[in-house]
Amino acid sequence: MSAAVAAGLRAFVEELVRGGLREAVICPGSRSTPLALALAAHAGLRTHVLLDERSAAFAALGMARVARRPVAVLVTSGTAAAELLPAVAEALLAHVPLVLLTADRPAELRDRGAAQTIDQVGLFSSHVRWAAEVPLMDGAPETLAHWRWLAGRALAEARGTGRGAGPVQLNLPFREPLVPGGPLGAEPETQPASDPETPPASEGDMEPAGAPFVRLVGGRRVLGAADLDALAVRLRRVERGLIVAGPEDDAALPAALRALSDATGFPILSDGLAGVRDGGGRVGDDLLVRPGPWLDAHRPDLVIRSGAIPTSRWLNELVAHPGHDLWVLDGDAAWRQPAGRPSVLIGADPARTIASLVRRLDAMATMGERVAPSSPVAPMPLTRWGTDWRAAAVAVSAACGAWLEALDEPFEGLPFRVLPELVTGPTLLWVGASMPIRDLDVWFGGSPLMRVVASRGANGIDGVTSAAVGAAAVHDGPVVLVTGDVSFVHDIGALVSARLLGVPLTIVVTDNDGGGIFSFLAQATADRPDVGLPERFEQLFGTPHGTRIADVATALGAAVRDVDHRTLRDGLAAALADRTPGVRLLRFATDRRRNVELHGQVARVAADALARLEGGA
Repeated sequence: MSAAVAAGLRAFVEELVRGGLREAVICPGSRSTPLALALAAHAGLRTHVLLDERSAAFAALGMARVARRPVAVLVTSGTAAAELLPAVAEALLAHVPLVLLTADRPAELRDRGAAQTIDQVGLFSSHVRWAAEVPLMDGAPETLAHWRWLAGRALAEARGTGRGAGPVQLNLPFREPLVPGGPLGAEPETQPASDPETPPASEGDMEPAGAPFVRLVGGRRVLGAADLDALAVRLRRVERGLIVAGPEDDAALPAALRALSDATGFPILSDGLAGVRDGGGRVGDDLLVRPGPWLDAHRPDLVIRSGAIPTSRWLNELVAHPGHDLWVLDGDAAWRQPAGRPSVLIGADPARTIASLVRRLDAMATMGERVAPSSPVAPMPLTRWGTDWRAAAVAVSAACGAWLEALDEPFEGLPFRVLPELVTGPTLLWVGASMPIRDLDVWFGGSPLMRVVASRGANGIDGVTSAAVGAAAVHDGPVVLVTGDVSFVHDIGALVSARLLGVPLTIVVTDNDGGGIFSFLAQATADRPDVGLPERFEQLFGTPHGTRIADVATALGAAVRDVDHRTLRDGLAAALADRTPGVRLLRFATDRRRNVELHGQVARVAADALARLEGGA
């Protein structure tokens, strides 16, 4: 690698840093050597070296998700690049900004049987927001300018250009020699620039003020006055309205939704990942909106939904019901509305749109319109509609809370009830897929000190622990992962990544030796002897793996403690108080069949509370 090429690569990395990149995950490899050296040498960039590309990509996703800014991941050529796909799919659907730097062989080695060479151009197809094949760095000023342009555009595309953040790919070919001075230390001849009279480019050609070569000035879309006025007029004519807050990472949205609720009197039904719940011991709305007489008597005329699709099946069924108008706040133009029913997608920034609507409702109130005033000190008085929903939420929460308090056996929802009581500072909770995310949705009442995130783009178990490890690398405070045993075993290599990064991380593994969620699905109850379903359930769906999680985790450097319903609180408190680097794993053993029975009991407790409320009305 010539001095001019090395200088060009350093300038490329400098451009990434000027554009806002602060974290890069590097996987070992030969073909990626030139860029790995340049990334590691930049003082303004934190580099993390992880061994497994799949785990590394999810760790980068966790970093980007928590930091809310792009993170780069560099891999060598061949199947190393293909290992990124699971995290790429999650990043696209969850709107997480990843910059994939895939090193490659030069064109003359492709499709000719060269080792470690696959077709990487367009490798991720529609799973990335944008992709580009980068020309070989030859030291020419024109090439450097193009590389710098591509760096700026990659960051802008990853952040989102009106359609939401997501992953992007830069495919970067490199010719040997891959290190300065060549393999034997002999300095090769400088490669000529495209114009022999023009000197090769270097860092000295960059602007001294630190401005990026290309910078996108823009933002998310806003509605015009006429559209806002039409929505506000409709809002002031509706009394029976609901706000459904789905999973969302926009820090400004929870306060905006509360302001809209104050201005309209519409109750908020929230997913556990919406960031709206702020404590008080309330259980989630999944138990409140299950089919029954109470819900039949409280069907809305308008539903306003924000964020991604809620976790709760019953909340989604309420949204999809044909008996009301449906508005979807769709600021990223993601078309996130799978319910097959008419709806209005509002393609503008949700928080700004809500703020504008609230101002219009305030103005209507001051002009004598039939809308109650709204301000931080004068929210709209609750109508009978709002009072009924609030009373129902209080009744269900009290009944279910008392049930859990009296329970003297392990229950998988318990960690989410206990955690808010233990945190003393900003704490990040990462939640695994399948049953943990559903238990969070019911039992996590929220806390002003806790941010909750999960991999819910593709809704899979892949890379859950690795993502939490990445989150711990950038979050300033305790990080807790609550996950199932199958998810944990599937991503066991993440413990190696955690050790390499030296992060403090608490992991609660609900260990029921198998896929607990399937016990709630039709596969567990369908009477189909003709296909052998009852006999095959454990083999195909329950999948008991028999892994001694404590032994495996200990071998990979984790400090392991078995806890039950009596010792979980103390175990969590001790783990949260320990900020030294390392993984502290609490194994919380449960029984899959008993877990189904306990969830059934909770549903009956909630239904009885609503029946008593309806009978009293």
